[in-house]
Amino acid sequence: MKATSLASLVLIALVPTALAKNWPQWRGPDGTSLAAPGAYPTKFSPSENVVWKVKLPGLGSSTPVVWDDRIYVTCGIDGQDGVVAYDWSGQEVWRKTLGAERPGKHKNGSGSNPSPITDGKNLVVYYKSGTVASLTLDGQVRWQVNLQEKYGEDTLWWDLGTSPVFAGGHIVIAVMQEGESYVVALNPEDGKVVWKTDRTFPVQKETGQSYTTPYVTTIDGRETIVIWGADRLTGHDPKDGKTLWTCGGFNPEDKAMWRVIASPGIVDGVAVVPYGRTKFTAGVRLGGEGDITTSARLWERDDLGADCPSPVGAKGRVYVLSDRGEIHCLDVKTGQDIWKGAIPRASASFYSSPVLAGDLLYCAREDGMVAVVKVGDTGMELLSENVMGELIAAAPVPVRDRLLIRGATHLFCLGQP
Repeated sequence: MKATSLASLVLIALVPTALAKNWPQWRGPDGTSLAAPGAYPTKFSPSENVVWKVKLPGLGSSTPVVWDDRIYVTCGIDGQDGVVAYDWSGQEVWRKTLGAERPGKHKNGSGSNPSPITDGKNLVVYYKSGTVASLTLDGQVRWQVNLQEKYGEDTLWWDLGTSPVFAGGHIVIAVMQEGESYVVALNPEDGKVVWKTDRTFPVQKETGQSYTTPYVTTIDGRETIVIWGADRLTGHDPKDGKTLWTCGGFNPEDKAMWRVIASPGIVDGVAVVPYGRTKFTAGVRLGGEGDITTSARLWERDDLGADCPSPVGAKGRVYVLSDRGEIHCLDVKTGQDIWKGAIPRASASFYSSPVLAGDLLYCAREDGMVAVVKVGDTGMELLSENVMGELIAAAPVPVRDRLLIRGATHLFCLGQP
């Protein structure tokens, strides 16, 4: 059995116990948007099944993270990059500001698009301004650095969105942009640079720009950072940033304007990669050495894709949610449809990535509608369309039989009161 499969089985065994109570990064405990099964709400509104809601001090599109008795959210606070901690009754415990905010440009963007991460000791925050900071869980700033002051302001056309990850004992951030792109690892104790590796590829205008977040996994017994952007899926050694393997072939005509937003969905050691601005999706077997473009490519579809929502799946299946609400359930090994369905269309799009909790798929649309979809062997059932009354770009967080929804104005904690 390969290490990726073994790791998946171990994770499944752990989720109901050790991992169920925490949501330490953007895509949950293992970075795949899988939540432990629980008694999560399937019908809610700003006044129904609300345990509590709080008004946030400023704008942000980041997903909240959870560790033990605290919920952490980044946002702008009076023109500053900020972070706020709440307890499970919705009471604010502390807030910190970390320097001048660089506001968002897109209507669904902000200066606080990247989600925080925590390992239970460090709370790491990252902002469009380039500021990276580590705080204790009680809000004391341990250190603060600015990547853009070190290496130049980002050249993204829109709002920086990639979140940091922990890998190899380091804090790792991928900066993929117009021109020079790089991956950097910081020491969690003092913020000093451990390594920095170039990730610049020859691509056309805007195609090198990426808003994706790295994924950290174990492949054939080796911890690996998987990064998607600039028409390439790459694997890196977290000890030194060295490129272990590269999979290309995602832009054979070398087109311009093929920036990517959706991160790959990882199921059973296969990366499901949307690209080409909703036109394509490919399946890539992770692992190997050197150029794995030919050997690792399992399948490709030119009739479905997603621009913003990242795929999610488990047990050999992956769900691809399009920006317009179509859902394809694919066999991850072949890319063939097992079934397809759709959430009723609206003028708004899905910017948030879906989250899977057992057989419940939570899908948040930018206009504030959160759909709850029950997925099964032969199809889907739309259980509810829940209108929250404000813009939503952050991913839902199902944890501890509660559902955290971060809107443009409020943080909602939903469940049985």
